Amino acid sequence: MKLQELSQSDFDILKAMENVVDGIAAMYGEHTEVVLHSLDVRDPSVVKIANGHITGRSVGAPITNLAMLKLKTGQDVSASYLTKCANGKTLRSTTTVIRNGQNRAIGLLCINSDMDAPLQSVLRSMMPDSMVSPEVTQSPEVFARNIDEALHSTIDGVAADVRGNSDIPQSKKSREIVTQLYELGIFELKDSAQVAATRLDISVHSIYRYLREIKANL
Repeated sequence: MKLQELSQSDFDILKAMENVVDGIAAMYGEHTEVVLHSLDVRDPSVVKIANGHITGRSVGAPITNLAMLKLKTGQDVSASYLTKCANGKTLRSTTTVIRNGQNRAIGLLCINSDMDAPLQSVLRSMMPDSMVSPEVTQSPEVFARNIDEALHSTIDGVAADVRGNSDIPQSKKSREIVTQLYELGIFELKDSAQVAATRLDISVHSIYRYLREIKANL
């Protein structure tokens, strides 16, 4: 594949991908390097890297020959493969092609996991912060299978938090629940007021009254 000059919109796409680099690195920990390459013909190089200590690279490092070869396979997401970097570490890698709106390859997202890292260290780096820091409050995430489950779990979760908060007077709890649900955008969903009324055991008229008061104070 022949490299070309990237446009400003291409660079904007790559810029938007930088958060993805940080997100993947945060998920997999310090033993996984995540690299974003630009395929601009004037300077095909690393534009964002997380955990660069694994290969010793930083922003500006040239694109690797193997990454270029992956472009020629025609696969936008490569199968995982093993490589050795200059410092001798064995890496398990995968390469994903980033394309623009015209389906032209403009970048590569490469993930390299250090296979020589001690297993205990790898597992420890992947543990959530809440399991190693007592100051962090755990917030279980509900993976709903449909919109009804998502709506129900959100209403029930907010209701449980508010009802368990002794700082909120009993007479104000229903209104506080509705306020928090409003701030989460729950009442933008179809029939959400009726569902909330049923699950909170209050009338739908009370829901609408609280919503009018909330909107009036905005």
